[in-house]
Amino acid sequence: MAVSLGMRISGLLVAGAVAVAVAAFGGDGSGGPDGRGGGGPVVTAEPSGRPPTPAPSVSPTPRQSPAGEAGDVVNHSAPPRTHRGTAPHPSASPTPSPVDRPLSSPAWLPPGPVSPDADSVPDTSSLYDRLRDPAQCRTALALIPRTPAGPDRRLLRGLAEACLAVQGHGGSWDTAAADHTALAGRADTCKDRAAYAVLGALLDFHRRHPHATVLLRTAPGGTPACAYRVAGVDTGQARPADTVGIELRGTYFDPAELTRYGEVFIGGERLDGPPVIRSRNGDRLVLTAVVPALDGYPRTVDVVVRYGSAEARLPDAFTVVAPTVVPSADPPSGTPQGVLPLGPLAAHLPRP
Repeated sequence: MAVSLGMRISGLLVAGAVAVAVAAFGGDGSGGPDGRGGGGPVVTAEPSGRPPTPAPSVSPTPRQSPAGEAGDVVNHSAPPRTHRGTAPHPSASPTPSPVDRPLSSPAWLPPGPVSPDADSVPDTSSLYDRLRDPAQCRTALALIPRTPAGPDRRLLRGLAEACLAVQGHGGSWDTAAADHTALAGRADTCKDRAAYAVLGALLDFHRRHPHATVLLRTAPGGTPACAYRVAGVDTGQARPADTVGIELRGTYFDPAELTRYGEVFIGGERLDGPPVIRSRNGDRLVLTAVVPALDGYPRTVDVVVRYGSAEARLPDAFTVVAPTVVPSADPPSGTPQGVLPLGPLAAHLPRP
């Protein structure tokens, strides 16, 4: 009896302790011992025979994706990952890596056109044509000392040196630069001006890329360096046997060859003998020509100057008029037979 009463008293004490604990902690699990909340769910004692009350519903922990992202939704706007499990970097535009591109080859010599070169003797005009093929630069350099001395010869030497140097085949950049500097303002023919411009471009390329070499390529076409033409005639009217001057511009061949192999036509008539050069200034020539006798006057005529494949024509260049009438040798009417008119002979007659 005493034992049973003791056990009941112990049970009541335990139940009282539990009730005090539940009251102290709020009973609903929403508060912590310090009254600030934030504690985990509290499981309370339930009457015997009843299942424990489940803990309040809490959202499940998000599933981790293979790429390390939280949740089942993949953000397709995010930058791609290169390694599994790598955390995404702050959003920023990716910086492209630099791409090495081959250097563009500098422009090479434009067409001349090609000089007829009837005598096959090296001259600066025909050497320009040889240099148009960059593979011929060494051959051209060896021929330059055989051409007539002058600024154009030095210019082509500098161009040939730069042609070899930029392709890694030898050559001297120092010689090319010295020749370019010395000839500033002295390129006075159309081929020389084209050669000077190309040499300057090669030197500029070398300054920007001092250790680079490139393969030069023959220019496929384009505007020729020279526009050969008859620029004019120094008169608007002439008679047969008069001398006229014919001005040529843009000559792209050796002028000395023109005086041996050239032809001049006035009104379709070929003049006797080769052209005669009155004056020369760079690629400007003035020829001397004698007007031939033609059928029918007055007559407007074309002028043509031809040397091999090089032909220049000026339509309606000037007008040929009738020749001067030569006085008759017969004595004037009314003069006695056997008596000559004095005229110019009077000065030679003896004075009385």
